[in-house]
Amino acid sequence: MTTPLFQTSFLADTLDMTCSNDPVSVTTSAGVTIKRWERGVIEVLPSSARATDKHVLVSAGVHGNETAPLEMMDHWVNDIVAGKLNVGCHCLFIIAHPQAINRHTRFIETNLNRLFDAHHDAATLESTIAQRLKHYTDTFFLNTPRESRWHFDLHCSIRDSKHVSFAVSPRSRHETRHADLMRFLSVAHIEALILSNAPSSTYSWYSAEHHAAQALTIELGKVNRLGENNLARFEAFMNAMGDVIAGQDNESTRSPASPVVYRVTRTLMRLSEDFNFLFQDDVPNFTSFVHGEVFGHDGEKPLMAQNEHEAIVFPNPKVAIGQRAALMVCKVTVRYERGQIICD
Repeated sequence: MTTPLFQTSFLADTLDMTCSNDPVSVTTSAGVTIKRWERGVIEVLPSSARATDKHVLVSAGVHGNETAPLEMMDHWVNDIVAGKLNVGCHCLFIIAHPQAINRHTRFIETNLNRLFDAHHDAATLESTIAQRLKHYTDTFFLNTPRESRWHFDLHCSIRDSKHVSFAVSPRSRHETRHADLMRFLSVAHIEALILSNAPSSTYSWYSAEHHAAQALTIELGKVNRLGENNLARFEAFMNAMGDVIAGQDNESTRSPASPVVYRVTRTLMRLSEDFNFLFQDDVPNFTSFVHGEVFGHDGEKPLMAQNEHEAIVFPNPKVAIGQRAALMVCKVTVRYERGQIICD
């Protein structure tokens, strides 16, 4: 490369607000083209394109305090630049919200991962970011084969979880739950998969709904500060992502177990100021309740389990009124029809 791409690294340059991050394009000795479009946006093209290549969007930092995926992404991009990681697909890497990352906060004004639907939201820093991310997503997937589009939006959970890693498959009008996704999750040792039952406003939903992408929100451990994450816990996931980037079939050193599959039974929305859960903040995701057990209230309305062993995920009583306060899920078995995951 005749022009240096980074002063320090992809992540460090993105978070250094004094660093210009002007557009630049370089070619590695392996013939891989790397384009920086702006702060936090890197496109990678293989030396020679094939009709079978995937077009893989990897995003992280949609919530600024979820840092493990940022360190993983920095590792992949830096290895690509150094020629240590082969590139066999078309990739777009996005660090979504540098301002929130620098403040180690979930967001600045409003939750960015609730701004990808068609509603006209009030003008905020996050609404501006959401529009920019939509633009890059639209451009990246433009004129690509529908079956080649993949999107991994990487997150961490606010609280502990009975499944250290898990994924959420957004509900869309397209066939976006291919068996290849289940194979990837198995090889990556992702412990659980949640099948959403309704449209949402998340980034992964946008890619699935508007581009028919095989899209997942993937939760990798718990929030932590940069430099304090134990990435060794997610070695299988990092290796599986390396295989995807290299355009290789996912391989595993041992026969991987399939994720436990859950279906969303309902979404709990906060409707009043007087909203709270009866359990402690350290209760982990996927904690289950017996049928009829009351676990909170929304005003005078009790919140109770409507199914036996119904479990709660992403409980957050402090969300704004009208936003999601939790998902309720139940375990299901799945089968495959035309290569798509179907609940029994």
